[in-house]
Amino acid sequence: MTDHERLTLPYPADEHDDHDPDDLNNLGLQADAAMLGRSVMDRRRVLGLGVGALLGTGLLGGLGAFGARAQSGAAGGAACTVIPSETAGPYPADGSVASGQALNVLTRSGIVRSDLRRSLGTGAVAAGVPLTLRLKLVNVNSRCAPLAGYAVYVWHCTADGQYSLYSPGVVGEDYLRGVQATGPDGVVTFRTVFPGCYAGRWPHVHFEVYPTLASATAARNRVQTSQLALPEAACRAAYATAGYGPSARNLSGTSLTRDMVFRDGYASQLAALTGNAGQGFTAALTVGLAR
Repeated sequence: MTDHERLTLPYPADEHDDHDPDDLNNLGLQADAAMLGRSVMDRRRVLGLGVGALLGTGLLGGLGAFGARAQSGAAGGAACTVIPSETAGPYPADGSVASGQALNVLTRSGIVRSDLRRSLGTGAVAAGVPLTLRLKLVNVNSRCAPLAGYAVYVWHCTADGQYSLYSPGVVGEDYLRGVQATGPDGVVTFRTVFPGCYAGRWPHVHFEVYPTLASATAARNRVQTSQLALPEAACRAAYATAGYGPSARNLSGTSLTRDMVFRDGYASQLAALTGNAGQGFTAALTVGLAR
């Protein structure tokens, strides 16, 4: 979680984000800021170090954007490039301590689902332009062979930039969060709504990858945490519709090259979009993992 992101979120975030000492993706605000200020070469060095080694060095960072990112490849992910690790941010609800609390939606009955629009507890439905997310997991160490049987947990903000379980007004909701297992083709598909754009961040979707569905629903052994970026043209079309509040204005105030997560390269994280704001969009991304 970056300084700029935390300062510009449309709701307060606790400054004391604790973390699992073995989790390179949740080392806190200070560490995130330190890492984002480093060169790409420094971040490459971090890839080979564990948390124990980092504690004794000046390289300790939240790894919100560690690692060199591919600067080439088509939108929708560079097929044989490992997707960079990113911060889970302050609202993951994955059992880790974030925003001063340890929320865990992954153990809730019904969280394994393809349609994320309805709250499991209240039945409330998140409004917004329909969006289908299609993520394909591939093994970069095996000629991009599909990774079957893995699980993906995705979450993102509402049309007006709020996060269920955390943001004022939607604390009692758990929509726009869910888990699916990949099929033989390595693909998971979710039905959701196009996320809004809040001040300081480019429109994005968070996701975590687990080796099995059982490990995902137990919130254990995740193998990657990253974020998907949405193309500008689709964002502007979605934000011209009702319900997106200040999203269009917020989008105009940032860019992918200035975003604190995507600014050091986003080729492997930029989804390919099809469709339109009237009928809905489909966002497709190939997620490369070194397995």
